[in-house]
Amino acid sequence: MNSFDYKEYLKKIPDNPGVYRFYNIEKEILYVGKAKNLKSRVSSYFNKSSQHNYKTIKLVSQINDIEFTIVNNEYDALLLENNLIKNFQPRYNILLKDDKSYPFICVSNEKYPRVFPTRRPELNEGKLYGPYASVRAMNNVLDLFPKLYNIRSCTLNLNEKNISAGKFKVCLEYHLGNCKGPCEGLQNEESYNKEIDLVHQILKGNLAPARQYFTEQMNLTSSNLEFEKAHKFKIRLETLDSYQSKSLIVNPKMNEVDVFTIISDEKAAYINFIKVSQGLIIQSKNVEVKKKMDESDGEILTLMVVEMRNEFKSQANEVITNEALTTNILGVDCQIPQIGDKRKLIELSYKNVLYFKKEITEANLSQQEKKEQRDKRVLETLQKDLRLKTLPIHIECFDNSNMQGTNPVASMVCFKNGFSAKKEYRHFNIKTVIGPNDFDSMKEIVGRRYKRLILENSPLPDLIIVDGGKGQLSSAVEALEELNIYGQVPIIGIAKRLEEIYFPGDTLPIYINKKSESLKLIQRIRDEAHRFAITFHRDQRSRNSLQGQLDFIDGIGEKTSQKLLSTYKSVKKIKEVSFEELSNLIGKDKATIVIENLK
Repeated sequence: MNSFDYKEYLKKIPDNPGVYRFYNIEKEILYVGKAKNLKSRVSSYFNKSSQHNYKTIKLVSQINDIEFTIVNNEYDALLLENNLIKNFQPRYNILLKDDKSYPFICVSNEKYPRVFPTRRPELNEGKLYGPYASVRAMNNVLDLFPKLYNIRSCTLNLNEKNISAGKFKVCLEYHLGNCKGPCEGLQNEESYNKEIDLVHQILKGNLAPARQYFTEQMNLTSSNLEFEKAHKFKIRLETLDSYQSKSLIVNPKMNEVDVFTIISDEKAAYINFIKVSQGLIIQSKNVEVKKKMDESDGEILTLMVVEMRNEFKSQANEVITNEALTTNILGVDCQIPQIGDKRKLIELSYKNVLYFKKEITEANLSQQEKKEQRDKRVLETLQKDLRLKTLPIHIECFDNSNMQGTNPVASMVCFKNGFSAKKEYRHFNIKTVIGPNDFDSMKEIVGRRYKRLILENSPLPDLIIVDGGKGQLSSAVEALEELNIYGQVPIIGIAKRLEEIYFPGDTLPIYINKKSESLKLIQRIRDEAHRFAITFHRDQRSRNSLQGQLDFIDGIGEKTSQKLLSTYKSVKKIKEVSFEELSNLIGKDKATIVIENLK
């Protein structure tokens, strides 16, 4: 707490509803808030400091001045708070930036009105509709009108004086049938304005008058045997129906409704707004709001309902949400529907805001975080495919290798979080098995591995994979049973030919989709175990081959032989070594003997 004498200020604050503002010592506005009772709300910042979170404590420590404005009711306080936040952007308030200019459709108030898009709405220019959160949605509406009506696209000043004086000539649009030539007086104002009235109805979301007009005209021209004209009206009617099918029909009886849903995390809140008019969803927008304090969802949503209704010039007298508003909006019925079409609207809006939050969250993730999420997804898929009780974070895989029974060895590789943990890899020389017996070899190495883990009190893996079919799997299970840990760790076998997955006790294997990420992970682990075993087996063969050759060289004893084996591993490497290097290791005389014999 700073030296600011808040007690003197609290004495001046009334019990009325209003808006308060906190300033720091540099006269910079820190925070704007609203309250039913100004004295009670402002006092709570200073008198209940033990209940505050870190952000609030930091805010209070910077307060050096307080200002307040009394208003008539809580709703007026909400409106004033909204305007002040937008104007001053205090550092401890949620962000309400007008950082994007949304387009409007304007129907001009001139003679023979025009219909055009604008991003700079001027109320004296004509009737405005919007804003449109999607430019594509706006263009779909604008593209509809030339197909339905003969509205001019030029910007000529079509007053009576200019038309009477014959100042203008019809353009290509007239000859294409898209305009009836009001510039030359070929279409009267009354006929033109009838079509403009229907444009107004469509922009309001009311398609019924336009549909009724085209139906009447189609029937009238058809009865007069003007079949070509009737066909044109039929095409326009079909165009109108096609346009309507692109909008979601909620309920024809549902008139003007604003739908809001919110979802939040620690840093931000995400809001979806859907505007329903004449039973159609005509607008939708998603907004991300950065949190600065510990604002509740209800507080943020209340502020955004007012903000977005103002932005979209909404006059709807009904608002439905998924969270209760903290302030009663005057003249508007606010509710949280539980059943029916309105509940379906909330669910639709909630789907949109969930997807929006996912997009924002993924866009803000670092490459490392995205990688971690992908890795976790693969492990979750593996858990689901193998019906495991826990996520297989720690996986160990075993493989044998021998050539006609010689130099039998085995390997164990370890994967953690879907990636190889090479420090955990282990080699095994087969000690108790004579000849090429993969089953007994598998039993030996599995038993040796987990006997050691039990003695060292080390954690067991979440999944054991055996490279082989039912025979190797059964041998591994026997080893686990002898150690009394069978059933504590899931174990599977993978057969190479058809990539079949075997479970202990099941005669029939399961097949995982060849494109599945989980099968690809199992294959990668199996292939790594095989590579590691083969490499070790080759080293052993080479080592034994070198040992055999050295044993038959006169003048080379066991100690010298071991020194060469441990240093060079193979005959090939000894042949590549220079005489000087070999002499430094075993002496000139012995180096000469080795080189002569290995030639």
